[in-house]
This record gives sequence, C-alpha cells and structure tokens, in this order.
Amino acid sequence: MKYLLNRFKSVQIIGTFQKQIDTIYAFMYSREPMRYRRRILFLFMLAPFFASISAGQTEHPVRQFELRAESPRFWDLVDKDAKLERMATGFGFTEGPVWDPAGFVYVSDEEQNKIYRVYDDGHRDELIALGDPDGNTYDRNRNLIDCASVLRAIIRIDANDHYTVLADRFEGKRFNSPNDVVIGPDGAIYFTDPTLDLPQGEKQEIPFQGVYRLNEKGEVRLLTKELTQPNGLAFSPDGKKLYVDDSKERNIRVYDFHPDGSLGEGRIFGNEAGPPHSGVPDGMKLDKNGNLYVTGPEGIWVWDAEGHHLGIIAMPERPANLAWGDPDYGTLYITATKSVYKLRTKVRGDVPYLKDARP
Repeated sequence: MKYLLNRFKSVQIIGTFQKQIDTIYAFMYSREPMRYRRRILFLFMLAPFFASISAGQTEHPVRQFELRAESPRFWDLVDKDAKLERMATGFGFTEGPVWDPAGFVYVSDEEQNKIYRVYDDGHRDELIALGDPDGNTYDRNRNLIDCASVLRAIIRIDANDHYTVLADRFEGKRFNSPNDVVIGPDGAIYFTDPTLDLPQGEKQEIPFQGVYRLNEKGEVRLLTKELTQPNGLAFSPDGKKLYVDDSKERNIRVYDFHPDGSLGEGRIFGNEAGPPHSGVPDGMKLDKNGNLYVTGPEGIWVWDAEGHHLGIIAMPERPANLAWGDPDYGTLYITATKSVYKLRTKVRGDVPYLKDARP
C-alpha cells in the first residue's frame, strides 16, 4: 500500500537539525573576526545537508535482488541461479497484478489512477482510468474484479472496459477502502477493507477494519473484524484455510474455512518483523504445494504450510503484490513500487479463479 510506504515524519527531521541551527545562531553573534565567521558559517550550513544524506543511506539502504535461504527446502522452490527480470518501470505505485493468457499482466497504478495492461516487451496500454485502484483478481468468468479505493467499492470490469459496482456498503455504511481480493472455493468474492486508502477528507463509517464475503446475489457478510489492518489474503490449495495478513501488526493469521463460507477462530501463522521503512505484509499467493509467498520487509517472504520460514526473495524495490503467470503458472509477476518484475520458479502456482466452484 502506497500509504504505508510514503509516510514522512517531518518532526524527526526538524529535531535532527536543531543542534546545528542553535550552533549557527550562537556563532553568528560571537566575537570572532567576520571573515572567519563567514567561512565557518558556510561549513556549518553544509553540515546538515551531508548529514541528511548519510542518515538517508543508513535508514534506506540500497536494495538489490537476492535469494536468501532460511532452510535448504527454499531451493526446492526457486533455482539458486534464478534471475529477476524487470518488465516495465516508470509507474507511480504498482499493485494488483493479474496475468492473462493473451500475454500481458493487469497492473493497478494507485498514483496515476489507472489500470494498465503490461506486456513482456515493457509497453503498456490503459484499460481504465479509476481513482486509486488496488488489488485485482479474475472471477471464474474472466471478468476483472478490482478493489476501487476512491469509490470505496468492489467493482467488476467487463470486456468493454466498463465497470459495475458489486458492493460498496455493509449494513448501510460505506466500506473503508477495499484493499485486496480473492475468489473463494465456493466462487464467492472475499476481500479486506482496511482504512489504508480511505479518501482524504472522507469519514470512516464502519468502526472497524474487516474481512468480508460477497456472493453472486450481492450479499455482503462480515467474516472477522479482529485484525488491526487486514491487507492481503489467500486460500490454501485445498480450500480449507484462509490466510490474511495484518500490515500494522506485521503478522499473518490463518483461519479454518467452512463449507458455508464462514471462518473458524483465527490464529497467528507467522510474523514478518523487519527494520523501519523496509516493508510490511501485503499481497500474498500460494503454490500448489501450499507454500505461501507474502510480500514483506525487504522482499517476498516464503513460508511452508506449517508456518516455517523458508527464505526471502529480496527485491530492489518494495513489493506490494504478486501473481502467478505464464502458461504453466510457474512464474511470479511482482508489482514493486514503480516497476513490474517477474521471477521464474520451480513450482506451479495455485490460482483460485481457475478452479470449479464447490457446490
């Protein structure tokens, strides 16, 4: 989410320079000869500039692609010599990738307020202009489903590039800002609704941040409101578990999923702690074997189905979301800040909208 990645604390910056400012004032009124005062004053004025550069390098180190194994089993999922390929760059903030067999990836740009088709050769064309589009998925009829933050709604985009609002309220109150979306084992739409992209100046009407189910009749059911800031979500390949991460708590929760679309009691699956400004849990996907790939601090965290941390795919830009693609669904397409990347793996991705709905 761009809100999480762009937070800026001006008070800290003022505090950093306060000592230099006090020193400059004191020196200005000292009894040193004017020619010396001018020279040294100039050096004092430059000091905060170089200090800020040094601090910035410390707080925001240069990122680069790297495969970091926490377990030998990590190499069963990705080759040690795998190369990260940047498909395209120059976006505002990328989110919500969905691969299409026609050879492109749908990508939301939250800052340029558009959804694009992005092709392997790097060129893009606009699908639709839309205020702050976020997570996307196909439904089982290959309609694109989008979390439209400014509309505060779940929408469906048809083949003519027109959208229809599927839901924008729960019990008469407007959603906060729908964030990510997935198709469930029953064919219903499941989505998170944090306040991360609540439009500026608009009121939060629902007093919590929930996870919801939307059926084909347009009926919205609250599944849980226990998360502080729900974000990415995904189902296990067998459809028996729902994973939801919490960006504020920096953890992943797992719920037993029942045939009627309800959830059992949630429990902590894993924690993704990291240094400040390195990223938070966001989008997630699973492979056919039940391993999780969750964006987080420094890159994409890889977990097995039992909650063991297998490794990190460190990224050159902060990743927000990812999707499986290519004809065998063995490639991860990754949206990361201003770019779109892809990484070939050794596994096959689990893609919920390709499955038949359970009765």
